[in-house]
Parts: sequence; C-alpha cells; structure tokens
Amino acid sequence: MTRPTVTRPGVSGPVVLFGRERFTAELGWTDLAPLLPGWTIRTCHPGAVGEHLDGVHVICPFGARIDRAVLEAGQFGLVHQFGVGLEKVDVERATELGVWVARVPGDAGGNGDSVAELAILLLLALVRRLADTQAVLARGHWERRPTGGSLLGATVAIVGLGAIGEALARRLAPFGTRLLGVRARPERGGPSEVESVVGPDRLPEVLGRADAVVCCAMLDAGTAGMFGPDAFAAMKPGALFVNVARGGLVDEAALLAALESGHLAGAGLDVHATEPADPDSALLRHQRVLATPHVGGLTDVMFRRTGEAFARSVLRWAAGEPPSYAVNAPAAPRLAPPIG
Repeated sequence: MTRPTVTRPGVSGPVVLFGRERFTAELGWTDLAPLLPGWTIRTCHPGAVGEHLDGVHVICPFGARIDRAVLEAGQFGLVHQFGVGLEKVDVERATELGVWVARVPGDAGGNGDSVAELAILLLLALVRRLADTQAVLARGHWERRPTGGSLLGATVAIVGLGAIGEALARRLAPFGTRLLGVRARPERGGPSEVESVVGPDRLPEVLGRADAVVCCAMLDAGTAGMFGPDAFAAMKPGALFVNVARGGLVDEAALLAALESGHLAGAGLDVHATEPADPDSALLRHQRVLATPHVGGLTDVMFRRTGEAFARSVLRWAAGEPPSYAVNAPAAPRLAPPIG
C-alpha cells in the first residue's frame, strides 16, 4: 500500500497525541516510549485535542471526543483507541477523510479481564453488604451485623458477551452461580459457563429471572438507554444491578427511582452518564450505591498488554499497512508519518 508521507517544519519524527494527560496517577503515556522508538508522545486535556493538532500523525482518544471538527482540522492519518470504546469517534467522517480508525479488543489487551475483575468486586461488595458491615465495625455495634447474601446458587444475567462478558462468565461460574446471557447476535452463543444466550428482544424475560444483572454491553445508537424504567421494572424485586460498560446505557433517573422505591437492592457503577460524575448527585450519594470513577480497565496489566498491542498496530500503520483491528477501510488514506 502506497501512501503519502507528510513532514512539517520543526517536527522531528512522527507524533502521537493522547487525549488525556495520563493513563493513571502512577502511569504516564511517556512510559510507552520504548515501544515507539523515534516517536514523539504528546498529551493534552480531553477537551483540548483540537488545540494540539499541529504536527500530529496519530491521535489516541482515551475519552476525548474526535468529532467532525477535530477530524477536519487535523492532518493526522490514524485514530487509534487505547482500548475498545469508539463511541466518541466519528468513524463515518474519518473514513470519508481517509483517516484510519482502530481499537485494541478487550481480549487482546487485558481490558476484558481487568473490567471483569472489577465487576466481581462490585457484585461481591453488594451481595455481602460491604458498606453496612463496615459501618457496624466503625460504630462497634457487632450485635447489629447484617445478613449477607451469597453468589452460591444465585442467577446472574450478563448483558453483553464480548470480551468483558466472557471474562466475567469464566470468573463467576466457580462461585456456583447460574449464568444467563443476552447479546446482540445470540446465534454466536457464549462461553460454556453460560446456560443460555438470547437476543435483546428477550431482555425483559431474562431480567425477571436474575438475582443480579451485570451490564457489559457496547454503547451505540441502538443500545443507548437500554436500561430504563421498563428494564428496571422487569427486574426481580431485591435484585442487584452492576454497570461496567458505558454510562449511556443506563437511564440514571430510572435507576435512582428503582433504588429509592426499594425495587432494587443495590447498584454498582463504574461508568456514568456524565464523566467526571458529580459526586454530590442523588444517585452517587444513595446509600445502596457503590460507585467507582471508571477504573475498570485501569490496571498495570491492561496498560502493559494494551500498550504492546497499540504500539504494534501504530508501527504497522506507519510502515504502510492497515492498522491491526481497524474498524474502517478508507479508500484513500490521508497520510503516513515519516519513516527512517
């Protein structure tokens, strides 16, 4: 594949821009430098990507919005996510402009395993009433220790059986749970640990059978708000809800209403409709909500494995080949960075 090489005065070698200053408090994007020899790594605030496009060849969104305006303002040739989510990338316009768009699948970069572990953490904390037990310990009221539940014999519905959902099923099965699955293409089936897999049209039926529901679905135009008033009403009284996918999948007002009415016994949320989430919101302050700040994939294992896959893909593109795990195929790719 032959593609034009673009160089700019004052720019030494190819440049990758990350749309967030750091991966975590302890890990910075410059830690990836050994995997991208000769490349310049730049960072910016998620809302300031459009102000940092000069000389950039590759953009890694990681939460930043890469919309039509950013795509048209830059001359970069690749948008490559450090992970899976591309809901904030205008893939259609990118393709029209000749910009490749790629991701790192959850099973290739350790993200699926990391998020599944957090889902287990949230689910166990809710089942065993961790907040209530900590309050008893803090007040010294041992005679008021609460009765915890158990995953043994519980029915858990996993909504979304991609890398995260499959990793979750493998981890839940040894607890003695009965697993039900819902996915957009049920004909694909699921891992052996899942008893049955159905399509979204049967979601209410599955919700009514589950003691706990874990949302691992992809967010798109068809799934936005899929957990709304009707979905929560269909759930068993006293059921638990965990979301480790995307905040846009949930109608948070409907979730709050289901919790306040007592219909749901608790919710574990790693993702939120607006991020950063308002810590003073009624939902996050609810006594039966356990929330974390979208940290499911933020592990050292994910950073290392995804970093390696990300770098291989970027270098492949820089050598004139399609990036690994591309989600589009521009007819006339816009630019490739200077090599050598």
